[in-house]
Amino acid sequence: MPATHPIPAEARAHTEDLGAFVTASPSSFHAAAEIARRCVEAGFALLAEGDAWDVAPGGRYVVVRDGSAAAFTLPAAAGPTTPFTILGTHTDSPGFKLKPRPTTGGHGFWQAGVEVYGGPLLASWLDRELELAGRVVLLDGTEHLVRTGPLLRLPQLAIHLDRSVNEGLTLDKQRHTQPVWGLGAVEDADVLAALAPAGVDPAAIGGYDVVTADTQPPRAFGADGALWASGRLDNLLSTHAALTALLSTVSTGSTGDAITVFAAFDHEEIGSESRSGAAGPLLEDVLHRISAALGASVEERARAFAGSFHVSSDVGHGVHPNYPERHDPANRPLVGGGPILKINANQRYSTDAHGAARWAAACTAAGVPYQEFVSSNSIPCGSTIGPITATRLGIRTVDVGVPILSMHSARELTAVVDPWYLSRAMAQVIRG
Repeated sequence: MPATHPIPAEARAHTEDLGAFVTASPSSFHAAAEIARRCVEAGFALLAEGDAWDVAPGGRYVVVRDGSAAAFTLPAAAGPTTPFTILGTHTDSPGFKLKPRPTTGGHGFWQAGVEVYGGPLLASWLDRELELAGRVVLLDGTEHLVRTGPLLRLPQLAIHLDRSVNEGLTLDKQRHTQPVWGLGAVEDADVLAALAPAGVDPAAIGGYDVVTADTQPPRAFGADGALWASGRLDNLLSTHAALTALLSTVSTGSTGDAITVFAAFDHEEIGSESRSGAAGPLLEDVLHRISAALGASVEERARAFAGSFHVSSDVGHGVHPNYPERHDPANRPLVGGGPILKINANQRYSTDAHGAARWAAACTAAGVPYQEFVSSNSIPCGSTIGPITATRLGIRTVDVGVPILSMHSARELTAVVDPWYLSRAMAQVIRG
């Protein structure tokens, strides 16, 4: 088939690396670890929150808190009033989380007790091979990242037993979302045994934060390979784009005159109210510790914040060709048309005129097309970490993202070019 929409090789390479990042990140804890791994590989120093930080101009650093990570670079001339350029994203995705007393079952099947996490499209999780992934903490306090590989499945009821299913599927979140993972008597099963690290007695597991993840690999498809399907694009797509932008500017020595901070938060899908969520103190802690290392007074830190800029990036809604009426008639972002600038009159997105102009200038300088997104007045607007950070810190914030379809599905859809466009625009913001 002749190419009608040739995809730049750089875009394909970027999205293939996005696929590798998603595959390495079945949980927020894995995502935070992968961010730290890539940063350390690029010469960043790994900091521990409980240690004294030896932070100095010209340095680059990364710190992990649970399922969140923050990486930052300081220009050689950084001082007490040097402003911050912040890229903010989140690491978690909607799905299911393993409950206490998780081993259940009946009628010859082993099952796992799970709780709905966030707002997943429940039906999209049916009939997929899923894995369990996250962290377990042993009784001695040691933490281990774990993943099982394909283990679970939520089997749908056959149409012969529900003749009206195509008129509307309704799933009870308690009765219909408990996956099967084996055959036999329940007393012979133990989900924690499947999770335990090699050589560890399951009885030694004192706690766990474990979620389900789709195991189908990300891939390009469609005419010219222009489409991209993957789990957890919300919001590992933005997280990977921001990380790539940071590392690319570091590698080329073009990080600009501001202190660049990349913050990827956990728990956005459930409101961000946690020690590692955007409503928690992580970003503020990092900014204050950087300021303290530079000898900034309260007055000088306030001046630095006044000149700072935050790009909050999360995926957004592209126009669905089967449901165009669900979108604003004048603002209809196209998948493949470049990143979106999110605007909402009620500040569900934090974009204002200054932020919009700065984003437009960055996209123009980077040669990146961009589009505006605003919700239809008849459909409630979602929100992001943007308003949270703007409220906590008073730093000017703009909300952006990439248009996708099937948001909150187990497997979402975007265009191959759009993640690359987003990362290029973010890199331009860093360069200033």
